[in-house]
Amino acid sequence: MNSATLSSANRAESPLASAFRQALPIILGYVPVGFAYGVLAQKSGLSGFNTMLMSVLVFAGSAQLIAVGLFAAAANPLAIVATTFVVNLRHLLMSAALAPFLRAWGKTRLALFAYQLTDETFALHANRFAKDETGAAETFGINVIAQSAWVGGTALGLAASTLITDIRPIGLDYALPAMFIALLLGQLKSRLHLAVSLAAGLLSTGLMLAGLGQSHVLAATIIAATIGLGAHAWTSRRSS
Repeated sequence: MNSATLSSANRAESPLASAFRQALPIILGYVPVGFAYGVLAQKSGLSGFNTMLMSVLVFAGSAQLIAVGLFAAAANPLAIVATTFVVNLRHLLMSAALAPFLRAWGKTRLALFAYQLTDETFALHANRFAKDETGAAETFGINVIAQSAWVGGTALGLAASTLITDIRPIGLDYALPAMFIALLLGQLKSRLHLAVSLAAGLLSTGLMLAGLGQSHVLAATIIAATIGLGAHAWTSRRSS
């Protein structure tokens, strides 16, 4: 099939079909991780209604899993709220990075978009928006499909919680890293991107082995991104 035929096929694809195709890696990650969250939430004593409500209103995998752990440890409610708030502060940076592409959108549409923005959909939208693919139907289709997968996985986890005592033997804890790897592959556009991603992974592993704790991922990301930005600026100056 030549490029003209591919281009014609892409134009014929409906926004919903395109959204589903692009969100498929997210679906494959969200369903098992949402399942794990549903099981853990039920085991921690959280009611089924509140478990589902958190997936609908909060919709933040890492924050929800942390909240469930704190709830199981009988932490103070204010401590749970404060901890999840800090964990989700990264959304400020993600929103700021995408805001320049959505200047033509109204406040209501922006609020709805921000409500469903996650790490995974941010990675997908950042790649789309850079190619001027900012259609509302496709954009919101991706967000709705992603959240539906998460809520559906949560419901499945709740339904199966009485049959599962430990999720670790099932390997569900690998679903989230696998999903991020799939999203990363679609964003590697140059050797510099590949070098930065490898450097971040190696540095994160090294910092973890050195005992840095949970902040090793954030520290490695900032350091590798800073080095990558410096390398990009240096090569740009040389080429000019």
